[in-house]
Amino acid sequence: MTGFSPDFSGAVVRPSPNFGERRGGRRPDALILHYTGMSSGAAAEEWLCNPVSEVSSHYLVHEDGRIVQMVPEAARAWHAGSGSWQGESDVNSFSIGIEIVNPGHQYGYRDFPQVQVEGVIALCRDICRRHAVLPQRVLAHSDTAPGRKVDPGEKFPWKVLADNGVGHYVAPEPIAEGEALAVGNRGEAVAALQRRLAAYGYGVEITGIYDARTETVVAAFQRHFRPARIDGAADSSTRQTLETLIASLPQTRV
Repeated sequence: MTGFSPDFSGAVVRPSPNFGERRGGRRPDALILHYTGMSSGAAAEEWLCNPVSEVSSHYLVHEDGRIVQMVPEAARAWHAGSGSWQGESDVNSFSIGIEIVNPGHQYGYRDFPQVQVEGVIALCRDICRRHAVLPQRVLAHSDTAPGRKVDPGEKFPWKVLADNGVGHYVAPEPIAEGEALAVGNRGEAVAALQRRLAAYGYGVEITGIYDARTETVVAAFQRHFRPARIDGAADSSTRQTLETLIASLPQTRV
């Protein structure tokens, strides 16, 4: 691919060779937000455009707000890898990927600059409008790949995005000390939690056993929706935040 016209008018094009066709004629109806997790934005851009890497993203948003498009939205970028959401495992075929420059947890995780966040909001709003992406389909990479990925991380300002019309968000229930469901617990309360997580979209089996996978999924939920404490234990704050989130779905599926 030598070049293409940007889908978002505010982007400059730098083509990546790492893409393919969306499988089964699937059209994008979700956004997956990542952080780059590299030492610099320039290094990330080079890597996403390097055929050796076999990774890419539709967009890259630099810390100064510059937006680079590397893969046309109609194509399947290689950004999400193994994962699932609402029972679908080919995340790349149903989503548009946005990499947001940030060194991540490995290189000194830091706050996302305001100008960068403004760029992300403008880009997301445009994509959501053109592809009719529902608010609850604006996701973290960690939502679709719990445990394997933690980006864009607990510092990402999901509330700011929601205040500007991007994504699904409710105020987290305050943390209060008390009993929590955790690894080793069994029974209907655990099964009910698993059902609610799965109903929202997370990849978790309903077994009634609070196993390591359930703990990982709960931690991923907390990272996005209740980041004040990310421990994988389903305390009352976590459970109530999940219930409020489901009750406030713009288009209820459960």
